[in-house]
Amino acid sequence: MTTEATDLRALPITSGSNFRELGGYQTKDGRYIKFHKILRSGMLATLNQQDLAYLNDYGMRAVVDFRSDDEVKHSPDKLPDNATYHYLPVFDYDQTENSESLQQLEARYRHNPNLGHQKMLRVYHNMIADPHAKQSYRQFFETLLANTAENQAVLFHCTAGKDRTGMAAVFFLTALGVDPQTIKQDYLLTNRIAAPIINARLDELAAHHATSDTIANIRALLSVNPEYLATAIKQIKKEAGSIINYLHQGLQLTDDDIKTLRQLYLTK
Repeated sequence: MTTEATDLRALPITSGSNFRELGGYQTKDGRYIKFHKILRSGMLATLNQQDLAYLNDYGMRAVVDFRSDDEVKHSPDKLPDNATYHYLPVFDYDQTENSESLQQLEARYRHNPNLGHQKMLRVYHNMIADPHAKQSYRQFFETLLANTAENQAVLFHCTAGKDRTGMAAVFFLTALGVDPQTIKQDYLLTNRIAAPIINARLDELAAHHATSDTIANIRALLSVNPEYLATAIKQIKKEAGSIINYLHQGLQLTDDDIKTLRQLYLTK
């Protein structure tokens, strides 16, 4: 994906992170995802009035929040005037640890440089295997299916907009018939869009003389990685054989649900 394409996909939100459009992706049958219908992002807790007004004008009418209860209590979402809120926690606590302070993470990850990577592999396994996660993602699709008006967008998010949100995007794009390589590119786009935030947090650690092991671990926690996604897909194939089968068997989507999603979100 080119830098120009990245710039077009990222929304001009200055008080939040990783806000972007899923519109414009092409499906295997030659159709395109509509713009102003489906957005993904990090949390909405820091949004200023200008950005809230922008999202309202953009057509955002539903917000799906995948964060845990503690994350929501610590940093509640700010919503545009016309948006409804759907609380669908994937985990009962923040397994991704993206909501924790650098001091907490440094204390936990200062020795073994592989702990962060191993932690994220477990997170991606759990997002597929956990019954509660399956229920949340099923309810996410129910929200998508209810989004029937033109130019009316659903925004889905977690804290950083990369792991729980990333898997939701994988499920959604697969349901619409987008090819796996494009889906992977969208997943990895977080590393480019969020690079300034990731690098700033790592620079802060280095300024406080964090060990190289700590920095390696925190980078693993703050980034996305092809191996993380591969771990999720491995568990999906173990349970259902393919992602589309997992949508049917794990998330209980019917053929009619898939057909309706494509009618709602794809150009004719």
